[in-house]
Amino acid sequence: MSKKGEVVCVTGGSGCIGSWLVRLLLDRGYTVHATVKNLKDEKETKHLESLEGANTRLRLYQIDLLDYDSIVTAINGCAGVFHLASPCTVDQVHDPQNELLDPAIKGTINVLTAAKENGVRRVVVTSSVSSIMPSPNWPADVIKNEDCWTDVEYCKQNSLWYPLSKTLAEKAAWEFSKEKGLDVVVVNPGTVMGPVISPVLNGSMVMLVRLLQGCTETYDDFFMGSVHFKDVALAHIIVYENPSATGRHMCVEAISYYGDFVAKVAELYPEYKIPRFPMDTRPGLLRTKNGAKKLMDLGLEFIPMEQIIKDAVESLKSQGFIS
Repeated sequence: MSKKGEVVCVTGGSGCIGSWLVRLLLDRGYTVHATVKNLKDEKETKHLESLEGANTRLRLYQIDLLDYDSIVTAINGCAGVFHLASPCTVDQVHDPQNELLDPAIKGTINVLTAAKENGVRRVVVTSSVSSIMPSPNWPADVIKNEDCWTDVEYCKQNSLWYPLSKTLAEKAAWEFSKEKGLDVVVVNPGTVMGPVISPVLNGSMVMLVRLLQGCTETYDDFFMGSVHFKDVALAHIIVYENPSATGRHMCVEAISYYGDFVAKVAELYPEYKIPRFPMDTRPGLLRTKNGAKKLMDLGLEFIPMEQIIKDAVESLKSQGFIS
């Protein structure tokens, strides 16, 4: 049920997923406190301020995930919190502790602490399928699900800093929830793409741009399936509004291989020089159409991969990211 008129906070509100979430929350009648890194940066603020309902029901706050006081100001007076803000990159990381780990883990604890102290009813934490895989010790004949966790030591040994940051941040959130009695639910999105509201691309859309430009990187440690921006935003709202939603929620249109995704892009857009990848060499990852069964059972009908790709590529074209 919609909690029309309720005040909620969205951290990372200016990002690609955050912008979609703010938009859908405003559409449903919520009042939204959206956080940004810099209130003076129009690339963070202008697209949010132009959303329908923003002039009366959107307030923007500048926060630093490592500055607790700035977070408290944004969360004060909110009934719910959606914690999306976390660094994400597909590029090389030079200082993983400061660039990724501290903002992800300490930032999550700061947000949850502020939520607890302000009497917030429920917090939805945006994790990732990067907290589910790479998981080389998971039984090869079992489809990966919410019981599967990324192998922390494997990430450290292979310098996979982003999955490590998401995994440790999510584990910290569950530990906090258990110790402090805060109601936390988690959404674990796959590779999130579609029409972009924000003028700055997320890591998944950057990956798509590079693929269209002929990049041959495989992303096998990261890719588990694609999902539309709108569906990820809807998933957050569904698990927030539905009291029966508990635990983790894998959020992918289907569990699939990067090769499946690339082949579909090549089929839809033959004019681009898309590299070819083998589509059957992912030991330990079994394909399935209902990997996100928990969200499906809560009523979410996922947009199929073909439409995700079309929406994403046409958006990239219209905004001049590709020609």
